[in-house]
Amino acid sequence: MRAVTTLSVVVLASAGIGHAVVSSLDAGIARVDAFKDMKNRPRAGHGMNVLLVGTDGRDKVDEEARRKYRLGGAPCHCTDTIMIVHISDDRERASVVSLPRDSYAEAPAHVDAITGQRHAPHPLKLNAAYAEGGPQLTVRTVENMTHVKIDHYLEVDFTSFMRTVDVLGGVRVCTPLPLRDAYTGLDLPAGTHTLMGGQALQYVRARHVDAASDLGRMRRQQRFLAALVERSTSSGVLLNPMRFRDVTRAVLGSVRADEGFGTDELLDLGRAMRNFSPSSSEFTTVPIGQMAYPVKGIGSTLKWDGPKAEQLFQALRDDRPLATPRPPRRDPVAPVEVAPQRIRVQVQNGTRTVGLGRRVDAALAATGFATTHLPVDAPVHDVRRTVVLFDPRWDRSAKSLAAALPGSELRAVPGQGPMLKVIAGSDFRNVRKVRAEAPAGQADTTVLRGDEVRC
Repeated sequence: MRAVTTLSVVVLASAGIGHAVVSSLDAGIARVDAFKDMKNRPRAGHGMNVLLVGTDGRDKVDEEARRKYRLGGAPCHCTDTIMIVHISDDRERASVVSLPRDSYAEAPAHVDAITGQRHAPHPLKLNAAYAEGGPQLTVRTVENMTHVKIDHYLEVDFTSFMRTVDVLGGVRVCTPLPLRDAYTGLDLPAGTHTLMGGQALQYVRARHVDAASDLGRMRRQQRFLAALVERSTSSGVLLNPMRFRDVTRAVLGSVRADEGFGTDELLDLGRAMRNFSPSSSEFTTVPIGQMAYPVKGIGSTLKWDGPKAEQLFQALRDDRPLATPRPPRRDPVAPVEVAPQRIRVQVQNGTRTVGLGRRVDAALAATGFATTHLPVDAPVHDVRRTVVLFDPRWDRSAKSLAAALPGSELRAVPGQGPMLKVIAGSDFRNVRKVRAEAPAGQADTTVLRGDEVRC
């Protein structure tokens, strides 16, 4: 009885501290009436739907950080990122659906937030709804498109994003290919990196690292959010009232939320996330039916695939998981540009270890690469680091092959032809599984679970 009594006191004291901490934070949240005078809204489903938008607000970023992380220029006062975050009714799952900012949308009648001019219903790109009518028009437009009732609105800017990552001590990401973007200044070699706030902002903002542009950026944002969930749930933040306070202050210090997103909701989310693990989260992008859909006066937009999008949003309304239940993967799968089945490989043994060539050939073939099944000995037998020899015309295939051979060196050989060659070195340990991402210019609408992005 003494043990039970002591435990009860500790639990009650912790709950009291948590409530006091969150109550003090609630008073400091900037509020916005995102649902003012809204009528004819969709029926409420099960669970909770939060519309999370990321704006390009940078007013509170100091001059040194602006220069370092390429944050100069005037903000467009629009939404860079738009996501529906669905928290299941049992608070054991979070489903995140990215809505491309260039999506073709139809705004309902509204009053322009800046000019005060009244607008009739008209087409626009989804991210322009914020510039015309602020949070209210953004919520109304999203609800009209998805028929999902939005329960809460949360708006994050550059400052709050960087502070959140910093107070968590950084977030770890991994990339099989180098990521370089001259616009944001992002320069990440292939491998695993712990990103602090400014560099993390470069990572999620980069649009010019490949031909996928915004669609590729959304996938990176989803991967980063999954890594952020893992960091938050594995670092003891949610079990420590003081650390929870520090993180929450960083998150809420420069965000805007709807008036109903208060202390009780914060505590509810905090309690729910204590039971979260990476596999509790899932991420996807609304299916796209037509790329580069032209609209007069607006330009090129992305038009959703109506039937597939409806299936996705019906799952949110019904509070059903988006991903098919399956056991967590122990071996992470690296995303690559070229499917391994399209890559021809000749393996050479660059060591004196008998049978190494056959072992590497078999492992690559098991991962899907089109090997010759006839490994040979290399001219030299003292290779320490595995080498991938490739013709520069097939550089994308070479990068995909190198991703399957962690630590390998890429070496260009002009005129070699389409056949790639692997010289196995003494550093060879295993072949990493790889999977081709959606082709450039297409949206990757597969469902990604949080436990699939571990490095």
